[in-house]
Amino acid sequence: MSLIRYQFPEASNWPSSDRLSILRDEVNRLFDFSWPSRDSGLFSGWSPALDVYDNKDNLVVQVELPGMKKEEIEIALHEGVLTVSGERKTGSERKEGEVFRSERYFGKFQRSVTLPVAVDGAQVKASYKEGVLTIDLPKAEEAKPKQIAISVS
Repeated sequence: MSLIRYQFPEASNWPSSDRLSILRDEVNRLFDFSWPSRDSGLFSGWSPALDVYDNKDNLVVQVELPGMKKEEIEIALHEGVLTVSGERKTGSERKEGEVFRSERYFGKFQRSVTLPVAVDGAQVKASYKEGVLTIDLPKAEEAKPKQIAISVS
């Protein structure tokens, strides 16, 4: 049997741009975290996951809100900022007994996202199916890409 000394991997082998992009991603994740308010206690706040994507004529926002009723969800659009808020009530299925693990979040939440393009607020539609809220935000005419014809002279 022979002993081999452990060698630490050299950081210089990694391209510096990769290290910077990893650091940037970690800092972005830190600031994406929804900090609870000072009055609410450390673990009482929660923030549902959301996705925003662009399909040619619309922006689509999907928010995970399992176990909620549509009446408990509010959607607002003001000056290019979409806000989804509401409150998930505590489960009443527990009548008695000891809790061994509790990982589901309850209470008020609010998520706001600045939209990357102007949208037509009068045409916004929302649907809620299987715990996922989907909001379709049609782009305003000035935000839609335009095809420009090239003339030959």
